[in-house]
Amino acid sequence: MTAPPVEAAHFLELASAAETAALAARVARLAEAGDVIALHGDLGSGKTTFARGFIRALGLADAEVPSPTFTLVEVYEVSADQPAVWHFDLYRLAKPEDAYELGFEEALAGGILLIEWPERLGGLLPREHLDVSLSAGSAPGRRVARIVGGPRWTRRLRKLSRP
Repeated sequence: MTAPPVEAAHFLELASAAETAALAARVARLAEAGDVIALHGDLGSGKTTFARGFIRALGLADAEVPSPTFTLVEVYEVSADQPAVWHFDLYRLAKPEDAYELGFEEALAGGILLIEWPERLGGLLPREHLDVSLSAGSAPGRRVARIVGGPRWTRRLRKLSRP
């Protein structure tokens, strides 16, 4: 069995945290129920900034959006007609199966998942997901975002470059 085709990677240089949040808002407008967005990057790379921008763009502009480093998951009910957003931070996850205790299956059943440290899921990370990798940019404070999605994201990612 061959792997599904993967859309070409999108690379964007982000000059500030505000640009990271703006990119997240554009991705949020493309997201649908059942989507898994895997946020990769070192500590301090902007994963939580991305998640915060994503959640606030869905209509929770004044929401407190802390990093779920210690709670491991925060759930945001956006509205009655939109799926809940589950923000996971799996840095402290001992083993992949522990994700089930956090409501992982429930989230997959119809929410939108933002997952920091998705590699901690091992084989539990759904094959169909969007990878957003954040790394240091060309100058201090700048970041490079690399975005790659599978077949469910192909059409939607074409709209990403439009503000």
